[in-house]
Amino acid sequence: MTGPIIECRGISYRAGGRLILDSVDLTVREGDFYAVIGPNGGGKTTLLKIILGLLQPSHGTIQVFGTSPRQGRAGIGYVPQYRTFDFQYPITVEEMVLSGRLSCIPGMTGRYTEQDREKVRETLQQLGISRLKDRELRRLSGGEQQRAIIARALVGEPRLLILDEPLVYVDVPTEERIFDLFAELESRLTILVVTHDVGAISSHVTRVACLNSKIYTHETAEITGDMLAAAYHCPVDLIAHGVPHRVFRDHREES
Repeated sequence: MTGPIIECRGISYRAGGRLILDSVDLTVREGDFYAVIGPNGGGKTTLLKIILGLLQPSHGTIQVFGTSPRQGRAGIGYVPQYRTFDFQYPITVEEMVLSGRLSCIPGMTGRYTEQDREKVRETLQQLGISRLKDRELRRLSGGEQQRAIIARALVGEPRLLILDEPLVYVDVPTEERIFDLFAELESRLTILVVTHDVGAISSHVTRVACLNSKIYTHETAEITGDMLAAAYHCPVDLIAHGVPHRVFRDHREES
């Protein structure tokens, strides 16, 4: 395709009388590793749901793969927030990840092929959880469960991977491994990740935006103090060196 993968123009969204998104412009291009950061309650998950066609904006226009979000989401792999999953369901890691291949089955017959199963094995290997394939989800640690969710999103070979707070319950070594995997996938996959944790932003990210109802963005991966202060509505100190490491000072809201 030509043109942006995601194009949001003037997107606003109201719920319960509250303006959650205010005239958001966002362009995600093919090959981007795009991070959207911002405080909890700032509208990040709402924006993702609009991109996925699960919510309709109050105002503005959006296209995904040059068409409507509902039509375009077939090319998306989605990793929702960890807490939205029911890990008590009696299913193994392999079975759960295999379900991510349903959209690849011709005619939706429900019959998996050996190619589907091979793709599952390959994806489990990429995420470092091959040894867990026969274990029930409820028997996994939080980090292992999160990697299984990511594997399910990747196994369908999407063109766009969207992740909502993907590093919850993931330790630092696993976090680095996941971001390294995303960097490897970047040559054939566009990635959009949202998080409230500024310290989780990887050096592999190519573009960053800050969202707190309004969006503040640059055409680079630079995170500036002014950008964060505008989104977080308070003074922010930003320190970065080597592997990105950010420290914020204590602050009080102005009275």
